[in-house]
Amino acid sequence: MVRRFLQYSLDHNRPVRVLFASAMKYKNITVVLLEGDAVSYLTAGRKTPLQADIGDILSASYARGDDGDTLRHMMQDYEKQNRRGEE
Repeated sequence: MVRRFLQYSLDHNRPVRVLFASAMKYKNITVVLLEGDAVSYLTAGRKTPLQADIGDILSASYARGDDGDTLRHMMQDYEKQNRRGEE
């Protein structure tokens, strides 16, 4: 199930909430690369990706305010792009 949330973050460029075993803390991350048993991700305010082993992630879920409705998010992104083009 963890891998599915990581893939969701990668596919839709949305943050997910994960629990890291090494720190026993929840963090919101945005996945930039998912390869084998490793994941590269960004956290808020960070420009360079960090890397972790997927086995180090105990659980994953949608970030606060995200319900996983990808169609709605795609429409919002589309509308934002159109507004930028009109300006």
